[in-house]
Amino acid sequence: MSGHGAPKTEVVDASDLSVVVVAGQWHDVITDGLIAGAKRVLDASGASWRLVRVPGSFELPVVAKAALDAGADAAVALGVIIRGGTPHFDFVSSAATDGLTRVALDTGKPVGFGVLTLDDEQQGFDRAGLEGSKEDKGAEAADAAIRTALVLRELRV
Repeated sequence: MSGHGAPKTEVVDASDLSVVVVAGQWHDVITDGLIAGAKRVLDASGASWRLVRVPGSFELPVVAKAALDAGADAAVALGVIIRGGTPHFDFVSSAATDGLTRVALDTGKPVGFGVLTLDDEQQGFDRAGLEGSKEDKGAEAADAAIRTALVLRELRV
């Protein structure tokens, strides 16, 4: 399980940031755990935020870009892609990852990456911040997005 060596972080003041959480609708128990983790971090930081649901992980980049273009300071992309017996997993994983990277670079704004690419459902339960989970990738993605937005703001002053 990854997560070994992750930094210990304190809550930051992001009360002047606007964040959009964009989450897919597949694998709702895992996705709801990711959303709950992001919510905990965003609420604790004081950031204003809203949740937008999209059909799946393939749609995350275009909606994240629209949110950032509309004025959000950061986006948090949350999704679940579980490997199946066809190449579909590879195509969707690649499109979501490459698309979200492009959105961040094209807009100059951070996109917290909380898209889980999994071999099986149990790996998602282990990473979703649910009771008994070993990791909280929704919280980590939100934390990364707001911290990066604050760093970018400092660099632009």
